[in-house]
Amino acid sequence: MKQIKRKNNMAIIIAGAFSLFLLATYINHRIQTARESDLLLPLGRLVEVDGHNMSVYSEGTGETTLVFMSGGGTCSPILDFKSLYSLLSDDYQIVVIEKLGYGFSDVINESRDIDTILSQTRAAIQRAGHDGPYILCPHSMSGIEALYWAQQYPDEVEAIIGLDMAVPQYYDAMNITIPVMKIGQYAAALGITRLIPGISESDAIKHGTLTDEEKAIYRAVFYNRTATATMIEEAKSIKENAGAVKLGGVPAVPMLLFISDGSGGTGFDMETWRQIPKDYLSMAQNARFIELDCPHYVHDYEYERISKEIKLFLDTLSENND
Repeated sequence: MKQIKRKNNMAIIIAGAFSLFLLATYINHRIQTARESDLLLPLGRLVEVDGHNMSVYSEGTGETTLVFMSGGGTCSPILDFKSLYSLLSDDYQIVVIEKLGYGFSDVINESRDIDTILSQTRAAIQRAGHDGPYILCPHSMSGIEALYWAQQYPDEVEAIIGLDMAVPQYYDAMNITIPVMKIGQYAAALGITRLIPGISESDAIKHGTLTDEEKAIYRAVFYNRTATATMIEEAKSIKENAGAVKLGGVPAVPMLLFISDGSGGTGFDMETWRQIPKDYLSMAQNARFIELDCPHYVHDYEYERISKEIKLFLDTLSENND
């Protein structure tokens, strides 16, 4: 009995110590978040969509509008794409859409079917004052939304420039680990992520051209927009969303796809990662690809080359339209 009692007491002590640890990390998280309040002021414009605020960032000049659409889980799309679009804004109008749950947009806990996501994106960009047609520049998961946009509203999409974007066939074999995402959500909410060295150092911070102030903003956004409820709902719906896009076939718009080596969190080996979009483009009428020897966030590594290739692609597109 004494041995059992000692074990019970030890369990109580361990549970109490763990509870105190979680309380301390949460209090620290709230204190740090309050200190970061100046870093969390929206970088773009907030527009109301379906009763929620969506963040839309714009810069640059020109008649052609490039719309950058972030991959799943990218906490700060505006800063994530900056190394690339800063090389393009002298010639084109740049727009970055931060979906609900991302960046400076509101976090919601609602279904994220493809029709709702696209409806909100289209409403946000139009309310921010940008009319189509657009050149869509999706990264990763948002490739599904970009393809659906071109399928449903072909007059609004002039071309798609895929930044290692997803095509529907990726999700036939991809394993979506929602429990892992939920752990990340709880860790972020409790402030545990603040204790993990280097976790906030994104590819944009390590390899891009962000200033020290922009890096500080990115880190602050990371600690407040990691594995949000909206991102998790989006991940839950992605296979069904990809299936809907797959049924719609390959849209008849010009496409240029930049394809990475598959490293950096895709879950695929290089050969498989590169072959899937090649097979997809084989069914397209006007499309080509460029392989890059870098990880998945291609725009944080090869921004100079990508910017040059985009300009060449758009020059050719303009000439063909004349």
